[in-house]
Amino acid sequence: MLCCLFLQYIILGSGCLLIPSIERQMNIMFLYDHAQVEKIRNHALEREQRGEIEAWLLELIYDAKLFKAFVPQELGGRGAGMPEALRLFEQASWIDGAFGWLVTIGAGGGFFSATLPEQEAVALFSGRDAVLAGSGMPTGTAQRTEGGYIVSGEWKYCSGSTYASFYTANCMIEGEGEPLMRSFAFLPEQVEVIRDWNSLGLRATSSHSIKVQSSFVPENMTFDIATEPRYDDPIYRVPFLPFAQTSFAAVSIGIARHFLEECRSLAAHKAWEWSEMQSRRLEALLEAVDREEQWLTEASHLFHTIVESSWETFVQEGELSPELWDEVGQVSQQTASTARSGAQTVFPLLGMTGLQQNHPLNRTWRDLHTVTQHSVLLSL
Repeated sequence: MLCCLFLQYIILGSGCLLIPSIERQMNIMFLYDHAQVEKIRNHALEREQRGEIEAWLLELIYDAKLFKAFVPQELGGRGAGMPEALRLFEQASWIDGAFGWLVTIGAGGGFFSATLPEQEAVALFSGRDAVLAGSGMPTGTAQRTEGGYIVSGEWKYCSGSTYASFYTANCMIEGEGEPLMRSFAFLPEQVEVIRDWNSLGLRATSSHSIKVQSSFVPENMTFDIATEPRYDDPIYRVPFLPFAQTSFAAVSIGIARHFLEECRSLAAHKAWEWSEMQSRRLEALLEAVDREEQWLTEASHLFHTIVESSWETFVQEGELSPELWDEVGQVSQQTASTARSGAQTVFPLLGMTGLQQNHPLNRTWRDLHTVTQHSVLLSL
């Protein structure tokens, strides 16, 4: 299934373009071959209109174990470290924004395989199609009862909600004095999916709300994400904030690359028409794309260099100072900002084509702005 070959010529829309080698830029082996990439992209509009990804695309994800990037190998996962996973997220997002976002969010759930009780972790994460959806916001409540808890709550923005094999969410424990938060795992039959995701971009991610009403959750289906992980792999000790920042920055890089490639495709398609009537417009677009591609490449290189250096130190020494984690977070925010601002600079030069919601230019622009709207990527 996995393929390491990809041509430097890439067909995008109606143009055949020569671009810098994406494999060289991203320094990784490609997950899918050219035909599979084209198939994923050719169905993007249909996927967006339906609001969820297709069964055949889920099968590709299962085959490559992308949802299980951080699940240990003994549970059938990839057991990936941070640098490898970020390259995967970037590549998947370059193929298609919604696809990349779902891979990234689905993979992140693998962290809980190290903090759920062992028997339950094996049961929940070992399956080929194991993937969770959920929320870190403590918008649920739980009351202790014999053998577990009675849980009620509603949680927003649960990407992958329509195909998750199980769900997790945080609740505040009631009736015990000082407020205490705990995480809960729910089976699909306990969860109601409220189809309320209606965003600017990433529309195919099924990021709906979920609801649980007076449901019993046994003690062994609860966990505390702050406890010592069961596995020694350093990935399970990465703080949540820099993990989220780096993951979403990688998604931003991938979508931004795709957007700029689509801009080149438009320029190739319009070259004859514009060269005859609007030669300066064509020149301005190509100059802007060249400039933004260079800045994105430089930002991406700095991002991966700092992440990989920090990861190496973290693995060797077993810890990383708060200052270095802050540096990782800052470079993630700066990278996402470069991706977003580049798209904003080029967009006015695209004419009416960029305004058509069914065009890849418009979709990639919307997806990029939806990802970079996430609070962890904003310097506040």
